[in-house]
Amino acid sequence: MTAIAVQTQLTPEEYLAWERKAPFKNEYLSGQILAMSGASLAHNLITGNIFNGLYNQLMKREYEIYISKMRVKARPITSYFYPDVAVVYDEPRFEDDMFDPLLNPTVVVEVLSPSTAAYDKGEKFEVYKQITSLQEYILVSQERVNVERHFRLGTQWRAIEFHELVDTLPLDSIGCELPLAHIYRRVKFTDVSRSYRSRTL
Repeated sequence: MTAIAVQTQLTPEEYLAWERKAPFKNEYLSGQILAMSGASLAHNLITGNIFNGLYNQLMKREYEIYISKMRVKARPITSYFYPDVAVVYDEPRFEDDMFDPLLNPTVVVEVLSPSTAAYDKGEKFEVYKQITSLQEYILVSQERVNVERHFRLGTQWRAIEFHELVDTLPLDSIGCELPLAHIYRRVKFTDVSRSYRSRTL
């Protein structure tokens, strides 16, 4: 999804009260409102494929998985985001009795849009790092086969990239694997060199 930033004087509490009544999703980063526009076909396919793959592996285990509309809070720089997919281990913790925002995600997945890729990889990731429960941050391109796995190793973050449909994305913190062929199932790319459908699993 794309984001349009608008400076606001809303406090985090005022944002949350306003956002719960808003007809469209808006993220909040250090006093800025970021209006989230609609997602592309590829974005929707990739998000659904990831959710499906993780759900099938986690449905009988002590995890919960959310898609798109679950708000996540980061602090002490108070920010609210809508990750495309979020996984939480054991009992989810929320900010209040409205059962959102989620405070303790284990894995967050963002499907990159051309207009938000730099933001998701940079400023947004730096804020996500403040969430102590977060162990893995996954960035998925919708324009080509490319998945970045960022993972916490002690006090540091490390990264590895995957570029081929035969690759498999490991999610060690939740004991799952996602073949890239599944992530990109039925996704068509505009680049002629990659204008194929990934095989159906």
